[in-house]
Amino acid sequence: MSLKDITFNHFKIHTQYSICEGAVKIEELAKYAKLSKFLSLGISDSYNLSGALEFSEELSKAGVHPIIGTLLNIKTDNIIGKVTLIAKNEVGYKNLLKLSSKSYLDINATEAPHCSIKDLLDFSSGLFVLLGGNHTLTSQLILNNQDKIFLNNVSKLKSTFKDNLFFEIQRHNEVNENRIENFLIANSKSLKVPIIASQEVFYIHQDMYEAHDAYICIGQKAYVEDKNRINYSDQHYLKSNEEMLKLFADLPDALENNHNLRYQCLYRPLPSKPLLPNFTSTSSTEKNVEVVLQELAQKGLEIRLKEVILKNIRTFLYSILVIPKVTSSQNQRIRILKIFFYRCVLCVIF
Repeated sequence: MSLKDITFNHFKIHTQYSICEGAVKIEELAKYAKLSKFLSLGISDSYNLSGALEFSEELSKAGVHPIIGTLLNIKTDNIIGKVTLIAKNEVGYKNLLKLSSKSYLDINATEAPHCSIKDLLDFSSGLFVLLGGNHTLTSQLILNNQDKIFLNNVSKLKSTFKDNLFFEIQRHNEVNENRIENFLIANSKSLKVPIIASQEVFYIHQDMYEAHDAYICIGQKAYVEDKNRINYSDQHYLKSNEEMLKLFADLPDALENNHNLRYQCLYRPLPSKPLLPNFTSTSSTEKNVEVVLQELAQKGLEIRLKEVILKNIRTFLYSILVIPKVTSSQNQRIRILKIFFYRCVLCVIF
């Protein structure tokens, strides 16, 4: 495929749901995408899928093909870092939901939300996995010279995900990107893992860089001039197709895989009615559900009122006994008793 036939696919967009990280408002993105005639765009918020439905709806209305993904923390050998996951179909989307929920529920209270490599393998169906990028699990392992751990995990993932595993190449003109890129490309052929080009998008226009940098500082509780904080370059904007093709012109395979990704992502979430629990009555006679609920509510209210009234009567009587010992002033006694009385009445009402 020649470069002129390739359309770059931005599938790594961080919306406002990437807290203290993404600054792309979905509604504004949809309008901009329509004006710029984007064919497809993908959401990849960090640690959640909160914006997936809104993104799907707004982009579809604008005539743009939505791609649903996320970046979840994956833990291996006591190292936690982000990995990109993208849904190919409905099964993949449901697995994304399971993994996202699992990352918050099945952990210790002191740990950052994450899943294990085993979790990822258990819920692999219908998913693409992309390894690469800065400030990710991949970058941590490569930059800390833990090649063996990385290659071991790649081997596990490759055996399960097969052709759905990619090495992600990014070029934002940032420190360490070249080292990560060189390592991934050098191991791509031997591991039979294809490369794919991507762009981490945090804002739509380049002139939003300074505002976004300040926004990042809020999340890190740091000052702009702090040298120890995470810094991003000014290249994380929604670049045009021409800019991206020029940037990756020397990696035609990475561009082609990027171009083809949207043809393999065939599912988007749709609005649905609330899934209410089934209600069954234990009554011997068949009754309308509304009638049974009304009876249960009435019974519960009666029990609650008895408990509250008894409790507050005891409190009020106790107050009558104690207050004279606290103060000798008749007016002050009356004032305090009134306060306790009104409090008891309010507790019964509410």
